[in-house]
Amino acid sequence: MSAPANPQPPAILIGMPPWSAEAARLLRDAGLSLQRIRARSEYLNRLVTAHPALVLVDGGTSDWEWWVTAPKVRQETRRVPLVVVGPDPDQAAAALRAGADAFLAVHELAAHLPDVIRTMARLPDPVRQARLLDQCAEPMPPPGLEGIARFNAGEFYAQHDLFEALWIAEPGPVRDLYRAILQVGVAYHHITRGNPRGALKMLRRSAQWFAFLPDTCRGVDVRQLRADAAAVEAALQAMLDAGHSEFDATLLAPIRFAGDGS
Repeated sequence: MSAPANPQPPAILIGMPPWSAEAARLLRDAGLSLQRIRARSEYLNRLVTAHPALVLVDGGTSDWEWWVTAPKVRQETRRVPLVVVGPDPDQAAAALRAGADAFLAVHELAAHLPDVIRTMARLPDPVRQARLLDQCAEPMPPPGLEGIARFNAGEFYAQHDLFEALWIAEPGPVRDLYRAILQVGVAYHHITRGNPRGALKMLRRSAQWFAFLPDTCRGVDVRQLRADAAAVEAALQAMLDAGHSEFDATLLAPIRFAGDGS
């Protein structure tokens, strides 16, 4: 069984604050990498695609509140842990009111960021990941095979009902696979019904369920499905940005099984 695609997600740092080198060291010591964002235009999409463990916002900038509130009002990004790091301890109340999950004064960074990472960061649970790998090694149940057949036949509404039933009935972590597939299928259903914005929203929601899945699960080529969904999302965004209304339906690729070269 292949390893999860993103077993140790990054932390995202907004801007270039003077404490960034110290933050990078602390994150590295915790086993995390660091990604930086400076442009608002890439922010929300990166939070979806990178599935960060947490976000650090520079509270010393004039627009720090926007960087806090923008992801917290969107369903697909509101669960990302967000920490404001500011020069003034009195800023804590304002940061929490804006939606931040925590506030750290700059002088507290070295002492308290490791605790924040340990208690707040979205990291894969080793026990859950082991259970997920065990479950992914099992075959897809018959309703799932039928759901995939419906998906591949373009019957995206019908596949939703089948995978939703599996997801509801499954208490283990492999339920993430079922929810990922059904949400991609719902997005494709929106596309076929001429609702690109609804499709884009659903694809962005699906990213969280892909985050810790291995590249192959219950026979499904998850890596390919993830890539196909990302290609559709990018094409939808480009279409909307250009003001077009025609979508290339050939991008709605079928679900493949591992080792299937078709």
